[in-house]
Amino acid sequence: MFGIVRRNKKVVRDRTVYMEVYGDNKVMYRVVVGKINSYGDEVCTYGIEAEDRRSGEKEVIQDFSRNIEDAVDFAEMLINGRVSPRQIYSKALNYLCVSI
Repeated sequence: MFGIVRRNKKVVRDRTVYMEVYGDNKVMYRVVVGKINSYGDEVCTYGIEAEDRRSGEKEVIQDFSRNIEDAVDFAEMLINGRVSPRQIYSKALNYLCVSI
C-alpha cells in the first residue's frame, strides 16, 4: 500500500557568507550561515557552496550542519581535496557517515 507523505519544506532565510576561500583549482568554496524555523524555534544552520569559476558550475547544500565546526572542517576537506562542485554531495555523505 502506498500513501502520501507530507514534509514541511524548511526554507533557509537571512543567508550570510561566513567564510569564502578561492581554491587553487579555481573553485570558490563558501560556508554560509542562515536561519530556519524548526518546530516553531528559529535555529541557525550552516550551508556549503562550491562554485567553479571556469565552467560556472555551482552546487549548494543549504543546511549542511547546525555546528559551525563541522561546516568549516568539511569546507577545509573540500579545499584540500580539490573537490569539484559535482562531487560535494558524495563527499558530504562520506563526511557525515564518519562524523556521526
